[in-house]
Amino acid sequence: MNHRRLEKGFVHVYTGNGKGKTTAALGLALRAIGHGYRVFMLQFMKGSKEYGEIKAAEKYLPELTIVQSGLETFVDKENPSPEDIALARQGLDMARKVIMEGNYDLVILDEINVAVDFDLIPLDAVLDLIRNKPNHVELILTGRYAHPKIIKAADVVTEMNLINHPYYDGVEARKGIEY
Repeated sequence: MNHRRLEKGFVHVYTGNGKGKTTAALGLALRAIGHGYRVFMLQFMKGSKEYGEIKAAEKYLPELTIVQSGLETFVDKENPSPEDIALARQGLDMARKVIMEGNYDLVILDEINVAVDFDLIPLDAVLDLIRNKPNHVELILTGRYAHPKIIKAADVVTEMNLINHPYYDGVEARKGIEY
């Protein structure tokens, strides 16, 4: 590959109950693409093609590869379907392959913290990814409920705190803003 590499890639965690974790990761992706870096995003627990980032990447951002590894429906934390578990594990395998091959400069594992919290994928496997990633790969893990061990292993941790949201006034999620 004939493009610039990061000298040292860090691990970021974007967590908390506030809005903006995936959006922050996508903002960093856009910045990285602007400087010639290649970006891969794997979305755990998401399967809808209606997300704005999917449409934008397909239409405008060939340097941003987004793969979804989930169903279009929400996962029941207390009783995840075998398909939810299988898709999350397939996503983890793909993430491991993509990270270890080192062809991408920035890798985003969207909603991976939730997948760990819901016991869809093992915590130790995520910690292993963090420990063994190539030095030049910047890694972002998003989602609520980041495990304390993931937080401790990260270089950058940002917690989004919910102060207010129109959802509590009955406003539905809006296309182009929340998804």
